[in-house]
Amino acid sequence: MDTFQLVVLSLIQGLTEFLPISSSGHLILPKEILGWPDQGILFDVAVHLGTLIAVIFYFRKTLLSIATDWCLSIFGSQTTENSRLGWYLIIATIPAVVFGVLLKKLHLDEALRNIWVISGTTIIFGLLLGWSDIVGKHQLPLEKLTLKSTILIGLAQAIALIPGTSRSGITMAAGLLLGLTREACAQFSFLLSIPVILGASIFLVADAHEANIVIDFHVLGLGMLISAISAWICIYCFLGVIKRMGLMPFVIYRLLLGCLLLWFGLQS
Repeated sequence: MDTFQLVVLSLIQGLTEFLPISSSGHLILPKEILGWPDQGILFDVAVHLGTLIAVIFYFRKTLLSIATDWCLSIFGSQTTENSRLGWYLIIATIPAVVFGVLLKKLHLDEALRNIWVISGTTIIFGLLLGWSDIVGKHQLPLEKLTLKSTILIGLAQAIALIPGTSRSGITMAAGLLLGLTREACAQFSFLLSIPVILGASIFLVADAHEANIVIDFHVLGLGMLISAISAWICIYCFLGVIKRMGLMPFVIYRLLLGCLLLWFGLQS
């Protein structure tokens, strides 16, 4: 992988990880259009860690408050909105962990990563996102999130392990159908990405260790830096865009992307 490919793939990961447009749908494009080789497990780890750094840095104050109140609640302090949110993040992560382990044991994680699955899920769940944005009541702030809603959002996130679904897209769709505002959906989705990305990175590191892959720290460091910066910019801009324009621009984009992937599938 040359420097140009490294920069492009790092930007794709950083710019699409948190948008409801399917990062896997974009990462398959360079391979289909330009015939680029697979970037490798360690590069995946690096760019995922870059996006993890970005979301932690962006929400650092919120995360500190959540962590502090959550730790205090364990030792008997009064339950607060932040401590409750901390528990909700843990609970909502469990379905994705269980489903992820199951997919890996059944060796379905790689089998599902093909252009037909990705194009189909990009379109289907794009339509779901659009429908949820239309019918959602957009009334409840994040403070009104309930345990039942948390479990449902967690189950939705587990489905996102199917490539092309978009983790942020399906969690936001679930939140909208449960009556949350767009801003509340986006914030919970971003916070929920932290344990998921961390868990995915651990799985990838284990795979790399088993494969005895040689580490190129220059490539990995540059990929991590580019994905971190682009992801931070993406989060900042996305939160502003959904306040003014809603989610329909992303729905339309997903439909076009899905059709493009279908076209490439038919040509191959």
